[in-house]
Amino acid sequence: MASRIFMRQGFAPVAAGTLMAGAVLFPRTTLHAESPKGPESRKPIYDDLEITPAPPAKSAPSNEPQPPVQRKSSSPTPTDRLAVQIGKTRLFVHAHVAAAENKVNEFMDSVLDLESSFTSTVASLAPPPQSGEKLMPGAIYVLVAAMTGSIVSRNRNIVLRAAVPLAVGIGAGWVVLPITMRNVSDLVWKYEQRFPAIADGHIRTREGVEKAWRMARIHTQQAVNIVDDKVSAGREAAEGWVKKGK
Repeated sequence: MASRIFMRQGFAPVAAGTLMAGAVLFPRTTLHAESPKGPESRKPIYDDLEITPAPPAKSAPSNEPQPPVQRKSSSPTPTDRLAVQIGKTRLFVHAHVAAAENKVNEFMDSVLDLESSFTSTVASLAPPPQSGEKLMPGAIYVLVAAMTGSIVSRNRNIVLRAAVPLAVGIGAGWVVLPITMRNVSDLVWKYEQRFPAIADGHIRTREGVEKAWRMARIHTQQAVNIVDDKVSAGREAAEGWVKKGK
């Protein structure tokens, strides 16, 4: 009787443990954990609380003196004055550099204009090709004529030694190179017109020379006519004497 009670008392815990182990190790039904259906079904742990700012605490009026407020001065600072002076200096230097550049450009333009004028002037003195006048032998003839005049007047005074070669050379030029001398004369007259006194003197001198040349031609023609008349009269007188002698 006692063994039965013992067996009952010892068997009950063992049986309960076996049943619990079998239920854990070999379950009859499968348990599934619930999963959220969407992102909206998940709830945060903490609810969003609207935090409202606390109103500023009203400070009690204090009797302590407030620091003075610094006002910005309206006068320019040293940096501003330095910037203004630098700007004025740059404008001054730029103006003078631009003026110097303009002067150099004007000088170069004048030099180029002078060169172009000189070349065009020299080219205008040459005779046209269709005239048949050649400068090279003609210039040599004029030089030889001027040297001849210098040789002829070497024992004379200084005025003749200077004037005779020049006059002989100019005369030879008008004879050998008439077109070139005409171009040179026109060029000289063009430059003389810039000085009215010289132009007037040239005109008077030219008129005097032309008048003297015209008067010389007239007197020469008169002398020729007189000689012809005398010769004709002498021939007629001789013919009359011959007729009377017969």
